[in-house]
Amino acid sequence: MTQTSSHDQASGETKHDIMISKTVFVLFTNLILVNCKDFASLSHLKPKASLGKQEDAAKDLYQRVLGPRAGEFVVKVQSNIGPKEKDTFLINTKEKYVEITGTTGVAAAMGLYYYLTNYCNCQITWGGRQMAIPSPLPKVEGGSVNITTNDKIRFFQNVCTVSYSSVWFKWADWEAYLDWMAMRGINMALAFTGQEAIFQRVYMGLGFTMKDLQDHFGGPAFLAWSRMGNMHGWGGPITQNWIDDQLILQHKILERMRSFGMIPVLPGFAGHVPEATILRYPQANVSRLTDWAGFNQSFCWHYPTANVSRLRDWGHFNKTYCCNYLLDFNDPLFMKIAVRFIKEMENEFGVDHVYSVDTFNEMRPRSNSTEYLALSGRTIYKSLKEADSKAIWLMQGWLFIDGGFWKQPQIKALLTAVPQGEMIILDLYSEIIPIYTQTESYYGQPFIWCMLHDFGGTMELYGALKLINEGPFNGRAFPNSSMVGLGMTPEGIFQNEVVYEFFTENVWRKAPRDISTWISKYVLNRYGKTNKFIDLAWQYLKNSVYNNSDNLKDHDSNAIPDHRPSLSPALHPDVWYNPEDLYVAWDIMTLNLDEFSNSSLFMYDIVDVTRNSLQILSIKYYTDLVYAFGRGDIHAVESHGNQLLGLLSDMDTVLGSDSHFLLGRWIKAATDNAMDMQDNWFLQFNARNQITLWGPRGEIRDYACKQWSGLIKDYYLPRWEIFVNYTLDIMAHNKTYNATELDIMIYEKVEFPFSYRLDQYPTEPQGDSVAIVKSLHKKYRPDTMSEFFQTLQQATEERHRKDKRNWIQRKYGSQIKRAKTQNIGYNPRLHHVVNGRN
Repeated sequence: MTQTSSHDQASGETKHDIMISKTVFVLFTNLILVNCKDFASLSHLKPKASLGKQEDAAKDLYQRVLGPRAGEFVVKVQSNIGPKEKDTFLINTKEKYVEITGTTGVAAAMGLYYYLTNYCNCQITWGGRQMAIPSPLPKVEGGSVNITTNDKIRFFQNVCTVSYSSVWFKWADWEAYLDWMAMRGINMALAFTGQEAIFQRVYMGLGFTMKDLQDHFGGPAFLAWSRMGNMHGWGGPITQNWIDDQLILQHKILERMRSFGMIPVLPGFAGHVPEATILRYPQANVSRLTDWAGFNQSFCWHYPTANVSRLRDWGHFNKTYCCNYLLDFNDPLFMKIAVRFIKEMENEFGVDHVYSVDTFNEMRPRSNSTEYLALSGRTIYKSLKEADSKAIWLMQGWLFIDGGFWKQPQIKALLTAVPQGEMIILDLYSEIIPIYTQTESYYGQPFIWCMLHDFGGTMELYGALKLINEGPFNGRAFPNSSMVGLGMTPEGIFQNEVVYEFFTENVWRKAPRDISTWISKYVLNRYGKTNKFIDLAWQYLKNSVYNNSDNLKDHDSNAIPDHRPSLSPALHPDVWYNPEDLYVAWDIMTLNLDEFSNSSLFMYDIVDVTRNSLQILSIKYYTDLVYAFGRGDIHAVESHGNQLLGLLSDMDTVLGSDSHFLLGRWIKAATDNAMDMQDNWFLQFNARNQITLWGPRGEIRDYACKQWSGLIKDYYLPRWEIFVNYTLDIMAHNKTYNATELDIMIYEKVEFPFSYRLDQYPTEPQGDSVAIVKSLHKKYRPDTMSEFFQTLQQATEERHRKDKRNWIQRKYGSQIKRAKTQNIGYNPRLHHVVNGRN
């Protein structure tokens, strides 16, 4: 108890603060949970499988999860034990077994995980499992527990997850993935696999050729963006073998989802058509979409240095791959394709009445006319209803971040064109940029409060636990809230597992938690044991990397190891915490290595913490090099360059000692889908290009970067070697630094060739993680004591404030100057910000 109290005080949470916070939330919990509207229009969204089939599916999950211990559990599915529009589970401990009853198969799975985590100190994550279940099984308080979810819907997946993380999944991977979802209470998830086979039938039935479709579909690792109309063809041509295999896989996915009682979200037709449409249907009214050319003030405020104001083609892709054609909403071909697509899906594997349709995701409509936007909404809604009278339209709210286009009239026109309750909005980034607060709760349309968290599947240790602890409750308490669910929408998974364990408990938690206490329980569950030192290490992580408050989205952006080297402009990674907190956690975990080395999850974590510690240290080596160059000290440049290169080599070594950080596994997962050598090369190219250049010439370079062993050695390290040697060369020969010359050199010698290489990489760990971590900690910890790290957080904050002031000056400077000179009214808040007083 004393330890927890000190943690609370260290994070600014006094006992008094926590007591008041808890009291307020307890007093208003019931009000908050019933404040949201009920939508009768969504009442038909329910499991398709019979109770018996759901019970069988739950029993099978118990067997997979528990193995021989499954016989000590009795699982039942009974729909009448709780409210109709929510899920409930009951846990009863009998003399020799535990009985878990759920309203659905998902509820029964959620009940199992609740019991395992709260009573057995176990954990099951993407990274592994800790399943030291006590014997005999622990009893629950009072003999029984009754838990009901807060919301009707618990949603999972981002349209990008299927490309950044699950693109190479086979059925065994999907089975474990779906088990993970069910145990977290997920009852609605995207089911996008295999849709190319359905589109193929529809388009070829309308006279298109396979060549037309291969030009339209992206390659396997890029399908997410060709599906959304952002680009076409890159990574292709897609093979018939891939299309057929994915269709078979989709049947298995849907069968399992439905057997659990989940509602799969299938794709609908958004209006994006092959370029060959202008040849096959010359009378069709089509237009090219363009990239969103700017973001709203909220986005620019948070990301003032983002280059977003003049883009025309999505992701800098040229006309070869961007942008896609969009059918006019009045064109008869729109309705024909839309209806045929859903009917073909229904014939193939049935439907569940929820369809994901995003016409303008990161793409601008050709007109900002409210009439045009209302027409788009009416047309999509009509097409869904004509194909399925019970259809519900699911749409991402991400497009509304582009406030340069989507003003309140435009948003309202689109949303209110659909009858209220007939569409559901994913408030995709609620923890950082909630749109529901700016749109009167989406003008009454149901929305799901979502945590996005990760972009591109990057690996920075990052979380905003306080925001996701309170945010969902704020969403429900919002005036006239139309919130109907919780969601997780990460672009990539397999990182920061603590964040997802924490967030998924919001499914049933009735009030925000004391985060310090929760962290202590998380550590016990994860490792099967704990001590005051390991607990303290995680409290330091909680107070630092998982305590983000700067509201910046992509914390892997500008990370030194995986960013293309640059001298000018210099790189400025975002560090929102005191690095010493991370290093103290590293100290403690390293000192406890021997005691916890038998825990695979601890070894995963210590390698991850070591990786991130070295990543932060690389900022110093890089900065020292930049300053040495500025003062013309070639010997110091060489010394700091060697430090940086040595650190990257050591990173590759430590990452190679753990199975979670191997490039070889990513490539093998891709090539395991190959039918022949040509297919092998094609899939390997997709796998390599996505995590590096992301395009033919680095259009979205390093967006999906991964700090993996093999990738550092053969991609990131060679780039930095070229950078260091180039810098030394221009200093030795008194040349001028030329950023373009350096970029071309790096592209031609490293980046472009890497996508086409066929090197094989280890798929099993190499070396002893314990010995490597201890060695690296001893080698590098002294350098982290530098005063440089004492000011790094402050420097980051000052840079952000300066960026914000510069943005406001660019945006409103003339307005402020005119107001001051003409003595007319102006916004004093902007004046204060520009002059640095806010």
